[in-house]
Amino acid sequence: MKITFMGAGSSVFAKSVLGDSMLSEALRESEIALYDIDAERLEDSYIMVTALNKNINENRAKVTKYWDIPNRKDALRGADFVVNAIQVGRYEPCTVTDFEIPKKYGLRQTIGDTAGIGGIFRALRTIPVLKDFADDMEEVCPNAWFLNYTNPMAMLSGYMQRYTGIKTVGLCHSVQGCSRGLLNNLDIDYDEPIKEKIAGINHMGWLLEIYNADGRDLYPEIRKKAAEILESGITDHHDLVRYEYIRRLGYYCTESSEHNAEYNNFFIKDKHPELITRYNIPLDEYPRRCVAQIMNWEKDKQKYVTGDVKHRRGHEYASYIMEAMVTDVPYKIGGNVLNNGLISNLPAEACVEVACLVNKYGVQPCVQGPLPVQLAAMNMTNINVQLLTIEAAVTLKKEHIYQAAMLDPHASSELTIDEIVSMCDDLIEEHGDWLPKYR
Repeated sequence: MKITFMGAGSSVFAKSVLGDSMLSEALRESEIALYDIDAERLEDSYIMVTALNKNINENRAKVTKYWDIPNRKDALRGADFVVNAIQVGRYEPCTVTDFEIPKKYGLRQTIGDTAGIGGIFRALRTIPVLKDFADDMEEVCPNAWFLNYTNPMAMLSGYMQRYTGIKTVGLCHSVQGCSRGLLNNLDIDYDEPIKEKIAGINHMGWLLEIYNADGRDLYPEIRKKAAEILESGITDHHDLVRYEYIRRLGYYCTESSEHNAEYNNFFIKDKHPELITRYNIPLDEYPRRCVAQIMNWEKDKQKYVTGDVKHRRGHEYASYIMEAMVTDVPYKIGGNVLNNGLISNLPAEACVEVACLVNKYGVQPCVQGPLPVQLAAMNMTNINVQLLTIEAAVTLKKEHIYQAAMLDPHASSELTIDEIVSMCDDLIEEHGDWLPKYR
């Protein structure tokens, strides 16, 4: 069994996924290939994973490292699973560019990695790299599963599923803990196991049903308590945007309020700055997180790259997916897959997030049927942008970048068409060689 980790310089996440794998009896003797284009971060991760292998796995795994593009095929050769966690352009320069240029036009963002103008340009610089990965994989590991953790999830996974021959599933953290987080934050008593149904698109999936262990529908109490918090006028709560979703749309969203604040035209408005306070919206949140992560890494680096590193198996999907495929013991995930009728009132070519069964036959998505019409409509506002961004990346036509940005609900509510086009041109110019040449 061979597991290749692309973007292994993401040391903390590599520790999570690979540490989990070493604690799985079915995976602990795997060959683990670490790949990155940053030699220093790769070396840090190699030292850490090697120490993990010794401390928690009795050196059962074989750990190797591969640096830079000339060695990429060797890293992928013979892989059974490829875990993708790359960030093309990193915080500097590209994430800074994604935030600072739109800001000059009065367009503010919170996270900017999934939808909106930040998500569009992150996809445009990442898809060419994924194409190179896929080309190599089709040559040296054509039957491998590509487990994608990189955002923008729907655009990148959708591209891989539609335009390559690589078996791909997109994986996100938000689905696993959404229901219990909601219940705990609203102080609602419940008994395990709760029963839930979740479907939609990445970062805008919908908690459609939620039941207590005894079959009691928990949604009436959820709706009542969410409304009470909104009506109280409180402004220091972290989840007011999603509670407004419950009040106006009837359902809770899987991803956080800081993400969803920028996925629509409702909350971030230059002419209504009071909404930022009312809904506790953290503008420029992702750059702050990036700076904090860089500082924390420098502070905690020694802990990770010394022989003292330890690990307890967590809840990331990757190791459980690999384990289920190897052992044929079924496991259920929330996966990002090509729609093809799974959600009947969303386009077939959209990448949707639905319940999937995993076993030796791979990832098998479950048919969900139609979403409530208002939820499908909300999803479509983002799907339009996702499909046009993929089209831009495939055709290299600049007009599709403009169209994607024009149809973004947040950008279009703040800027004119001419301003959107000008902003895109500025972003293209500033990204320089991080993007292919568009015509």
